Amino acid sequence: MKTFEKYGVQIPEILLPKSVDLSTWSVIACDQYTQDKDYWKKAAEIAGKNPSALNLIFPEVYLNEADKDERIRLIQKTMKDYLASDIFESSEEAVYIERKTEYGRVRKGLVIAIDLEKYEWKPDSKAFIRATEATVPERIPPRMKIRNGAALELPHIMLLANDAEDALVGGTGKLAKKSNPIYDGDLMQNSGHITGWAVRGKDSETQIENALATLAKNGTDSDGNTFLFAVGDGNHSLATAKAVWDLHKESLSEDERKTSPVRFALVEIVNIYDEGLTFEPIHRVIFNQDSEKLVSFVQEKLGGNVKTFASEKELESFVADKSASGARYGFIAGEMFCVLDTSITDLAIAALQPVLDEYLDLNHADKKNDIDYIHGTEDVVKLGKQPSSLAILLPPIAKDSFFATINGRGPLPRKSFSMGEASEKRFYVEARRLF
Repeated sequence: MKTFEKYGVQIPEILLPKSVDLSTWSVIACDQYTQDKDYWKKAAEIAGKNPSALNLIFPEVYLNEADKDERIRLIQKTMKDYLASDIFESSEEAVYIERKTEYGRVRKGLVIAIDLEKYEWKPDSKAFIRATEATVPERIPPRMKIRNGAALELPHIMLLANDAEDALVGGTGKLAKKSNPIYDGDLMQNSGHITGWAVRGKDSETQIENALATLAKNGTDSDGNTFLFAVGDGNHSLATAKAVWDLHKESLSEDERKTSPVRFALVEIVNIYDEGLTFEPIHRVIFNQDSEKLVSFVQEKLGGNVKTFASEKELESFVADKSASGARYGFIAGEMFCVLDTSITDLAIAALQPVLDEYLDLNHADKKNDIDYIHGTEDVVKLGKQPSSLAILLPPIAKDSFFATINGRGPLPRKSFSMGEASEKRFYVEARRLF
């Protein structure tokens, strides 16, 4: 298989089900709808007795169920059964995809394999591929049980490329779309439509290699460290793949390590500047604390000026102004509406969360119950108006400072951002042989 060893990228052997019916085969990433068993029951009803990716993954809503070991055994057995029953056809290729979501947005992606030796999730990492949010080590071992020994992997990991020219995904896609799609169809539960084209041939390989070279050059800092890709979704799944590889490679010779499928992980690469990729901040609400005292504490730590507003609408507009030169933090407590206007140019949450953690520690707060993480402006404003709560409204995610912030500060605090709505997350289509 073609490997761009310098950049830790490989053209994989892709497995696709023959005569694929995407409406029953493809299901959403296993780490979505983790509080909604009805969603997954509905997915099972739709899949029925048809071959389905649902039978090859472990929805995390069931991770704490008593039958998890039996579920893992059945998943791994089904993988072998599918391979033995000739469900798949294989081809050495990457896949260019266009995903139209239920919101009308179109996100472009490139499904390809990456070398786990080029990835590290630890906070001080200067690896080619780095985590964007803090990784919880305790979440890795349960997921290792699923991957270790599995005959197949299906990808829901999404990596971000800092590619202003859109050469890697968009440029490769233009070449791929000269041929007919290899799959095309609607996704279950009103999650939109997906189309995939095979990425094959010397021209495509040259396009990928040249784009990787440019990304690597632009992503190399003054100390010679190269930041090629950031993990957008599936951080714990990629950390699990790394842990399984680190364990497995101890049993291999040097030559075996170079070619082992376990060394690689299948991912979708997305350009951070893709117009179909929405970045939304995850706001904070603090409960049972003195709101004015907390605002003063944040101002003392971050600097800036506090401005008061007559209504939440004025506050929202001021915080959301993308022409602002620095990060703006909105605070809502009852009828108090104020904004801390700062000169911070890093992503806003990267500076704020450590300050909130310090304040909560100093005031002996219960971090499990006294802070919550909220998607959506409307919801966080409503919570801020409730008694004994302080809502903190964060500004839009600045895509052009995303890589610089992680390169300078390391991974962002957990629950820093969301890439689109739940139904827009990656759906499983492609597979790859693993063990």
